[in-house]
Amino acid sequence: MSDFLKQFGEDLKTNVPGFVAVAIAEIKSGISYYTLSADPNFDPELASAFNLEVVKAKLNAINALGLNESIEDIMINLKSQIHIIDISENNEYFIYLAVDSTRANLGMTKALLNKYKKDITKKM
Repeated sequence: MSDFLKQFGEDLKTNVPGFVAVAIAEIKSGISYYTLSADPNFDPELASAFNLEVVKAKLNAINALGLNESIEDIMINLKSQIHIIDISENNEYFIYLAVDSTRANLGMTKALLNKYKKDITKKM
C-alpha cells in the first residue's frame, strides 16, 4: 500500500500544476494514510481532518434527504487556492488536494484523481 501511495503523491506533485498538498484519509475513522506538502507551512493532515467534517456533513445531508446519490467530489474555491475533496468509489476514503488557483489545470488534475480514485478502492 505504501508504494502505491508514494507513487500517487509523487505523480500529483510532478504532474499537477500548482500542487500545494495532498492527503488520503479514511472517512469512518479520520485516519490519514498518506500526506505530502510542497509548502512546509501547509499541514495536509490537519486540513484533511477539518475537511472530513465537510464530507460527513454532506453524506448526512444526502442520507437525510433520502437521495440515492453518492459524492463524486467537493470543490472549494479560495482566493489563492482550490481545495478538491474526491471520494473513493466505495465511500470509504477521500483524497484531499490543494492547488494554487493561479497555476492549476483542473482538467489534468481531475483526470489524475479519477485514475487513482479507482485504484484506492482496490488497493487500500
